[in-house]
Amino acid sequence: MAKRPNKPNKEEAPGLTARRFAADALLAILHGRRALEDVFEHGETGKQFYALDERDRALARMIVATALRRAGSLQAVLENFLKEGWPEDVRVHSILLSAAAQILLLEVANHAAVDLSVELANEIRNKRFSGLVNAVLRKTVAEGRAILDALPPEADTAEWMRTRWSNTYGEETLRAICLAHRIEPALDISVKKNPEALAAALEGIVLATGSIRVTGKGAITQLPGYDEGEWWVQDAAASIPAKLLGDIKGKRVADLCAAPGGKTLQLANAGAQVTAVDRSASRLKRLSQNLARTKLNAEVVTADAAAWEAAPFDAILLDAPCSATGTIRRHPDILWQKQPEDLAQVEKLQARLLDNAVNLLKPGGTLVYSTCSLEPEEGEAQIEALLARNAALERVPIRVDEAGDTQALTQRGELRTLPFHFPHGDPRLSGCDGFFASRLRRKS
Repeated sequence: MAKRPNKPNKEEAPGLTARRFAADALLAILHGRRALEDVFEHGETGKQFYALDERDRALARMIVATALRRAGSLQAVLENFLKEGWPEDVRVHSILLSAAAQILLLEVANHAAVDLSVELANEIRNKRFSGLVNAVLRKTVAEGRAILDALPPEADTAEWMRTRWSNTYGEETLRAICLAHRIEPALDISVKKNPEALAAALEGIVLATGSIRVTGKGAITQLPGYDEGEWWVQDAAASIPAKLLGDIKGKRVADLCAAPGGKTLQLANAGAQVTAVDRSASRLKRLSQNLARTKLNAEVVTADAAAWEAAPFDAILLDAPCSATGTIRRHPDILWQKQPEDLAQVEKLQARLLDNAVNLLKPGGTLVYSTCSLEPEEGEAQIEALLARNAALERVPIRVDEAGDTQALTQRGELRTLPFHFPHGDPRLSGCDGFFASRLRRKS
């Protein structure tokens, strides 16, 4: 991303700085393979982002998230007007994609989206691109909506993901997943106690999981109860695995691959003696900060959970690193950054983590394994392989009342949430992360 000042000078049109950042962010994500949150939070780009005023930050983030969420169909629309194909300069791609998101999907003035995008194209050394951008975007304003509306929801998902999900879940479920990915997710909160009272204060709803779902905008740190440590941000589906350990008050529980710490907070709040293990010291720092804010206690250990040794635990929660394809609603960059070959690497790591987790578990103890992935190789297949190579384990089926959504329970008694689960009459209040979880017991 280019290092440009983010504070507008006297000549700079209102909104240009936000749109420049958005186009540059898309360039870094789609062509530089940087994660969305990394661009917004870290390094020089993070400094640029926070130098924007609050209104421009909100606009830039909305443009980027929308463009990523609908990149497949937006690109298909633009290609109708690019008679000679995409220009060789990838900055033109990011400018056009950003502008198309504004024109077709966001409530901004079309003339502002077009004119300011032409200004951005003028900043490219090759001046001929400004004319191209102007012509393509004016066509997009006039004809783009009809083309966009005719495209199927699957157009916004990479072909390899579509094929996998169709083979695994069927065409109807594939379409439901793709439709769910189009909707900006609400904010889910896990609460220390009395969710009904906090939901009323936040103007949210209480879900079957006990999570609170909030659609209101504004800074998370400004919401009621944040400074008092009454809650933490955690997707409703992500809150289920920790609860599958049952009554853990007073028990020694290990949270493996614990950062950023939502599940650690759950376990500590349930009264367990928690040891949180993760190999990333920087991510554990955030976990420790959340422990301090919520006034909860846990031992924090920086170590490789696949090789870590300790006295046996009564219960273990292993939320393993994965492809994260279940979190696309919140992280739409995953749609365009993950590749099929990424799966093989995490599958091997997951198997190593599972084997070590069994070594750390007392006889009679409970192990819950989870991933935020839609891929069966990272969920169901991992458990089948583990049971085949370790006769000391047995599956403990999850009950309907523990799953939070009757659709989320498999025939084998495992959890499999999909992005369209937890439905609500208001689409903004529907959906969840795609999660898998299985509960196992080590035989006495």
